[in-house]
Amino acid sequence: MSDHTPTEMMTIAAARALKNDDVCFVGIGAPSAACNLARLTHAPDITLIYESGTIGTAPSILPLSIGDGELCETALTTVSVPEMFRYWLQGGRITVGFLGAAQLDRFGNINTTVVGDYAHPTVRLPGGGGAPEIASSCGQIFITLKQAQRAMVETIDFVTSMGHGKGGDDRARHGLTTKGPTLLITDLAVWTPDPESREFTVSTLHPGVTRAQVQETCGWPVRYAGDVGETPVPTNEELRVLRDLNARTRAAHGEAA
Repeated sequence: MSDHTPTEMMTIAAARALKNDDVCFVGIGAPSAACNLARLTHAPDITLIYESGTIGTAPSILPLSIGDGELCETALTTVSVPEMFRYWLQGGRITVGFLGAAQLDRFGNINTTVVGDYAHPTVRLPGGGGAPEIASSCGQIFITLKQAQRAMVETIDFVTSMGHGKGGDDRARHGLTTKGPTLLITDLAVWTPDPESREFTVSTLHPGVTRAQVQETCGWPVRYAGDVGETPVPTNEELRVLRDLNARTRAAHGEAA
């Protein structure tokens, strides 16, 4: 079972970043897969929270949306959306927010609103939902993203969720006291922000990935940490649990899920 896909490597690397005592605000899609994989492997006591108000949820399949009934049925409790945001999220009770992005820049700013001019966009995206509040109020932010030049861009078309702004202490100058994006996990590498500039730099390359591949799929000049290593390969157990989770999800929602 040692062979794995880039998506599996990304999901497993993201899951490993979570700890057993984390309280995690989960986004749909890749973030949900990573968070539930962590819960099913090394972090069984992690508290997963979804935007709809479900707290301590433990779905057996990956939800299609924040309103999926599986989330409410398996949650310890479900609170109102206003309580979720005002008391739990903006009250500083969430340690990690896990987000995806349609566009991302080198400082971790996220666009999920439009591609192109706002008034006449090329693509109108789903919007921010709760992501702007998650990005500003969670203790730190992890981001998952498949690398492509259209996704990792020099300048995003719209700032839906603020990362480190223009870099440096720009986030603090905007009055945000949380850490912001501290980890970016792609299908090719693991990135962390430079301590001073706050620009994402490559910390580890996934097995078999070259620096040329990383640059070809990134819209800005890639920087590397001083001691770039290799991301540990997925274990048989990690792959088995992830594949079982995906198989259950496909069976429940159909092959398109």
